[in-house]
Amino acid sequence: MLLDQTNKSKNIVAAKIISVFYPRVFVCTEKGDCWTLNLSKKEKSDSLFWEEMKRIYQASLWIPVGKKYHQLLDNGWLAPAQPFA
Repeated sequence: MLLDQTNKSKNIVAAKIISVFYPRVFVCTEKGDCWTLNLSKKEKSDSLFWEEMKRIYQASLWIPVGKKYHQLLDNGWLAPAQPFA
């Protein structure tokens, strides 16, 4: 569950990869919804991307996924930069 409940964070959901096989990645959310991720052409053709998806799957890590478009978010867990006072 996300601690920050701003409008931007409400479109982000934590998901765990349940299956990785080219050209699809299947995930399930904390609430039990299961989706096929919508991957870009660049992601589909990137061998390093597929290796990392397999490693994330094997480690059972939770990843940030957009609820609306079912896409991976590269900065989904990052909080906005806070200036030091």
